[in-house]
Amino acid sequence: MTSVALLHRITDFANRPDPYPLYAELRRTPVVRDEAGPYLVSTYWEIRSLLHDPRISSDARNLTAKAARATGQDQDPDLPPNFLRLDPPEHDRLRRLALAPFGPPDTPRRVYDMHGELTDVVAGLIDGCRGKEQIDLVDDISYPFPVTMICRLLGVPREDEKLFHEWADTIAAGPDPVVTDEEREAKLDSVRRARRELAGYLAGLIEERRRSPRDDMLSAMAAGHGADGRMSPVEAITTSALLLVAGHETTVNLITNGMLTLLRNPDVLQRLRAEPDLAAPLVEELLRFEPPVQMLPQRTTLADIDIAGTIIPKGASVYLMLASGSRDPQRFTDADRFIPDRADNQHLGFGHGLHACFGAPLARLEAQLALIALVRRLDAPRLVEDPPPYRPNAVLRGPRHLPIAIGGIKD
Repeated sequence: MTSVALLHRITDFANRPDPYPLYAELRRTPVVRDEAGPYLVSTYWEIRSLLHDPRISSDARNLTAKAARATGQDQDPDLPPNFLRLDPPEHDRLRRLALAPFGPPDTPRRVYDMHGELTDVVAGLIDGCRGKEQIDLVDDISYPFPVTMICRLLGVPREDEKLFHEWADTIAAGPDPVVTDEEREAKLDSVRRARRELAGYLAGLIEERRRSPRDDMLSAMAAGHGADGRMSPVEAITTSALLLVAGHETTVNLITNGMLTLLRNPDVLQRLRAEPDLAAPLVEELLRFEPPVQMLPQRTTLADIDIAGTIIPKGASVYLMLASGSRDPQRFTDADRFIPDRADNQHLGFGHGLHACFGAPLARLEAQLALIALVRRLDAPRLVEDPPPYRPNAVLRGPRHLPIAIGGIKD
């Protein structure tokens, strides 16, 4: 089978419910080149080495023009990239400024101190399901929970969620691989339009915070100072847009994939109900077994790189297939088996290296608390359909809906 045929199948919506057999085929050759241009890296150690390799760039401006067009990574001339799409030193400065109001060293207790608030929010969402015989986990719990929390952290009015929901969905689908010129142009147009509309919305909020700061991250980005100075207005907009989208998209999938996996493994569900301390290792296993981020398609080589005997030339587009690497049997015993208390679980679910997931501590805590509450309070939960309907997004993979029949809500 050619690499392009396999990539088409991996990104084909028909295979969204179970792409893992396709990853197993891909791993037969650790590095393959797709006919459209990108190199696909699918094995654990090769992916991890490239995540730490300074010769791999996250800045699409380093792609050749041909590679950028072929992979749908042309730059928006009106908005600069956010720090996720930059390299040091620009990346490091903006990441430090964004991290200051969120985590160590400046605010080391920020996520820890949210424990009670997170518990109350998820409890309230579950209480709202009383009287129902069937819930949609996505609409009722796993979407509103992280959206509520990222809105509170940033200082975005929760009642504006309807405004930014469609923008966020469109932007989150931006990294999805594209195949035809028509798909590429349509995607570029929709993503740029969504980015501009979201930028305009956030610019108004940031200007308000600059004039009247509050205890939120928008205020810190708009008016904060530090050793790195302060963000420019445009940097504050692109950074807050990134955090708003990334702050809930991956967590929605993590919680939904988690509950789906538990319902498919009722013995593990019963174990978590009896042993809530199992939640921490269980979430790590979910990040390995059913990761919300399947691949990183936006990487570029700054030099010729020899990886697993294949030379990836300078300026090439590289896809790091994280979900494949986390199921690599050369790294993980029983890699296709869900083991909730798996030892030595250094998965690739949150990436590695300088671009490791900014919000990982919050996402972990949200998933742990949500799954503990769900298995404890949902009476006799069972899947209505399996597989459930999936979102079209191939990079951020998860069910669009997860109907669950229940016997009621426990106190």
